Parts: sequence; structure tokens; C-alpha cells
Amino acid sequence: MTAIRSGRTPFRLLVQSAPMLAVLFVVGAVAVPTANADELTAKVDALFAKWDKPDSPGCALGVIRDGEFVYQRGYGSANLDYEIPISSKTVFYLASVSKQFAAASIALLAQEDGVSLDDDIRKHLPELPEYDDTITIRHLVHHTSGLKDYLTLMSVMGANFEDVHSIEEVLHVISRQTELNFPPGEKYLYSNTGYFLLGVIIKRVTGKSLREYADEKIFQPLGMQHTHFHDDRSMIVKHRAIGYSSRDDGGFEINDLRNFEMVGSGGLLSSVDDLLKWDQNFDHQNVGGQDFIETLHTRGRLNDGTTLDYAFGLSLGRFGGLKTVRHGGAMMGFRTHFIRFPEQRLTVVCLGNLAEFNPGSLAEQVAQLHLAEEFKQAADQYAGTYRNEELDTSYTLSVDDRALRAGRGNGPQTQLKAASGNDAFTVKGMKIEFERDDEDQITGFKVPTGRASAIRFARIEE
Repeated sequence: MTAIRSGRTPFRLLVQSAPMLAVLFVVGAVAVPTANADELTAKVDALFAKWDKPDSPGCALGVIRDGEFVYQRGYGSANLDYEIPISSKTVFYLASVSKQFAAASIALLAQEDGVSLDDDIRKHLPELPEYDDTITIRHLVHHTSGLKDYLTLMSVMGANFEDVHSIEEVLHVISRQTELNFPPGEKYLYSNTGYFLLGVIIKRVTGKSLREYADEKIFQPLGMQHTHFHDDRSMIVKHRAIGYSSRDDGGFEINDLRNFEMVGSGGLLSSVDDLLKWDQNFDHQNVGGQDFIETLHTRGRLNDGTTLDYAFGLSLGRFGGLKTVRHGGAMMGFRTHFIRFPEQRLTVVCLGNLAEFNPGSLAEQVAQLHLAEEFKQAADQYAGTYRNEELDTSYTLSVDDRALRAGRGNGPQTQLKAASGNDAFTVKGMKIEFERDDEDQITGFKVPTGRASAIRFARIEE
């Protein structure tokens, strides 16, 4: 049974070499004996050892199993000036992990019939140009609107994000764009503009800011007392972490723009402890009910019928063969990640306050440790022969007692490593992405190389 560790233990370095850590990426890596909770704890802590000291930024980690913490810890300092240690109570800027809460807010408003997801956004935002094709709220949610990203526009304008910028100023910039990136619904292109506008729409329909609406409808009902959309730069926030970047001399510098207060696309402040309560709502539906949860998992669809991985501020996919629901965030000196394995009822929350930190990869490695046997079992679904007739080449994938392996024909085989991305792996530095049919059965894989795009191998029935 996994031990629970709360708060933060004294800083220490655990003895484990980097080569030993590399095996953690392998699908079906050696299973961690569940009876040895101390060994599991040590392996998790070893992933974060380089930040586990008072003179370094770090992260807060939470591992949730069946709706409860099985592990929670802080590594490094929330504030280097005073060496205030990070804990599960530390409040971080979540960056784009915030998007699922903006999407949840618009979904709740639609559930109340305040808006329709198929509304023309000009119904609520008449100052936007009248483009050739209608942009709907649903387009904003799924990043298919074609609207240009406002953060990119402001950067090109030479805007200083350390200055104060009002909602009206950002709206003015967006409204002056007479052309779209593409017709609405034609493509998926991640755009902060859509989520910023969701917050504006909520304010115009309800008279309440996104902060007020989300607090009333989500955070208060779930008891998330240390979570809010931060639209007031003058507000004091207890337990707040400061964001940092690494310096060339080996030290750190503050990378935290307190004047930036745009919300919707980002702007949520929260803690690992509070995100446990949000995670529980996916299973218990205390806010919104079952229909609401189903809406949050509704994938976008392009005009040609292509189904997207992106739902309501959440990306749906697979990692190492297991289904995932996730989103990451990166802004200023904050790097954050929230990943659920819904069928295993395991969630990893990793919130960092260092720009060079990679919470997504670390969260995946933590999950691999906690779900070692599940990953091993999931590898079986990929075993088989895959062929590309044009290249007259076949690959055979097999599973031994340790990992998923691949080799050309009957030649020597190499371990595949689970990679970030939907159903993605790497083998000898080459990335492959598996493809599935409507029944979720694997039909083949593609190799998305830059100079020979989408080389496809079909699975051969045996």
C-alpha cells in the first residue's frame, strides 16, 4: 500500500544515478513492489532531487488515487528571498491549466441557458469584425475559431507585459484584426484569444467577472478556498509562490509579472490541495452533474468531420497505452501540469515555479512508477506486425517481461519509450504515433517526420 507523505520533509539528496532514471520512460518498466512503499517514495523523490533544496525553486507534487492523496510533497522554495519551502498548500499561477476552469464556467452558463455554445460570438462581442463565416462559442472552446492569438499580437506590437494592460485594450487589439488565420472550423490552432473572450462573454451575459462567476459556481461549492482567477494585481495572496528563471551564472532571477492580470486563457491561482477537490468532482459530479462532466470531455470537431483530441480545456489521449485527460501550462516562471488516468483513477498534479522545469514529463514518470503493472499490461495492445508497402518494410512489436519492443522484420528489437502526445512512443530517437478506428482498435502507426511527413504503417491481421 502506498504511503502518504504530507507537507514537506527536510531537503535532502537521494543517491540515484541519471542512467537509472532513464528506465522510467519505458513502457512496462520493472514493476515497483507495492508492498515496499518506502522504495516507491524514494524513486518519486529521486525524480525531483535536483530541486529539493532551500536555494532552488521547485514544485508541489500531488498523487491522487481513488479520489484521495496517496502522496503529496513540496520540493524547493516558493520564495528564495526568505527560503519559504513549497508544500501542497503553496499557491501557484497555473497558466494554461486555467483553461479547463474557463471552459467549465462557459459550460455551466450554457447549462443554465445563459448562452448557447453555438451562439455567434458577435451576439455578445459586437465590436469584433463581421467575418465571412460565423465564429461560435464552441469554436473558441476548441481552438478552431481562426482568431489570432492576442499574446502573440501584443508581443509583435512591442507590448511590455510588465506594464498594466486593461481588458478593453486587449479587446481593441483583437477587434482590429480584419483577417482570420483560417475559416472557423477548418483547422485546430491553439489560441489564447478564444479563452480570453470566454471570460468577456461571461461578464457581459451575467454581469459577473469570470473570477466572480467561477468562484460562485465552482470554487465555493467544491471548497477550493485558495483558488481564484487573479484579475486584481493589488491583491495579497497567502502562500503564493514566486516564479523564477535560471541565470547563466547558475543562480536564479525572478520571472513573475504581477501586473499581468488577463484571465480565461490563464490567470488561475491554485494549490495541489485545492486541485484534489477539482479532481474529485470528475468522479462525484457535485458541481454540474453528469451532463456537465460529459460536456467537459466533449471533443471538438472540424468542418470535415475530423475529431480533435481537444475538449473543454482538456486534451484527451493516451500515454503508454493508458487513456489520459490532461493539460499543461507555461507562463512567466511557472510550469504546471494536471494529468488524469481515468480508468485507473490516478491523477498527478505537478506545479512548478521555475521556467526550465518540465512538469509534464515528470508527472508522466511519477504515473509510471505508481502504475507500473498497468503500463506493462497496456503494452500488450500494441503487439503485432506493421507494414508499409511503399517502403517494403515491416516492423514487429512484441512484449517481453519488461517492456514493449520493436524491430524491423525478424531483426533485433529495441525498447519503445512512452512519449508525450496522443498514443506516441519513441524508438531510437524516432517518434511514432499509433492510429485507431472508431472502435478504438489500433489500425497502424505513422512516423511524423519533418521531411517525409506521415509515413504510415498498417497493422497486419495475423
